[in-house]
Amino acid sequence: MRSHRAADVPFLRQPPTDPAAPGPAPEPGAVPAPWPLAFAHRGFAPRGEENTMAAFRSAVGLGFRYLELDVRASRDGRLMVFHDETLDRVTDGSGRLGDHTFDELRRLRVAGREPIPAFEELLAEWPDVRLNVDVKDARSAALLARAVALHGAQDRVLVASFADSRRRRLLRELGVPIATSGGAPTIALATFLGPLGLMPALRPLLRGVAALQVPVRHGSLTVVTPGFVRRAHAAGLHVHVWVVDRPDEMHRLLDLGVDGLMSDRADVLAAVMAERGYWPQRPLDRGPDRSGAP
Repeated sequence: MRSHRAADVPFLRQPPTDPAAPGPAPEPGAVPAPWPLAFAHRGFAPRGEENTMAAFRSAVGLGFRYLELDVRASRDGRLMVFHDETLDRVTDGSGRLGDHTFDELRRLRVAGREPIPAFEELLAEWPDVRLNVDVKDARSAALLARAVALHGAQDRVLVASFADSRRRRLLRELGVPIATSGGAPTIALATFLGPLGLMPALRPLLRGVAALQVPVRHGSLTVVTPGFVRRAHAAGLHVHVWVVDRPDEMHRLLDLGVDGLMSDRADVLAAVMAERGYWPQRPLDRGPDRSGAP
């Protein structure tokens, strides 16, 4: 059973976009269940251009409405779309991103080709696309709140962070409701206390939380179990699972009743969702091929 609290969150409502899409017809008088959400993790970057406008365009071109991304603050207070603390792994620069100005960062290239985008670029590109934003440093919370308020984008953004303090700071700064995922401490408590029947005790921590975004496993611990999904739904929460790249695992988790999957293999996730009648989640781009395939 889908969560009632999550069902009231505009970010998480995903109506079918194609009335001719395949899939079983509902029983007469039945209310169709919402589609599970498909998130392109850092866009679709088969050549390493993660978290760039090219990667996000590739995902949108495949039919994705939901994009997962990360943000960090530049030295001069611009919100940049980037995952790592340092530049070395994916760009031709080096050192901490936060030690560089916006102009310095814009001269760098991800995977040798693509510039690092500012978050505002992504907000402006597709007014109907929804952004799952992982806040990677403390300064980014206030900057994200400012950008969301400026663009009136509170229904298009879900805020995630391993640190609950960043999520709470953004909520204070923004001052209006916005979808959030619980941080690592909240998720750990839900994982360990839930089987003991103590989920109700977590209600103060879950205030404002619409989803628990979790890995399938953490070390030797299996996080996503039938009981975990059942308890989350009973508390009114979505369960989104990251990062899932194998089709058999995608099918298994969807059969378990999870509400969303995040994948680095956006092409594989799109194929699985299409097989189950849940695609496209945004009208397909009929223009030139932007799949990013070599």
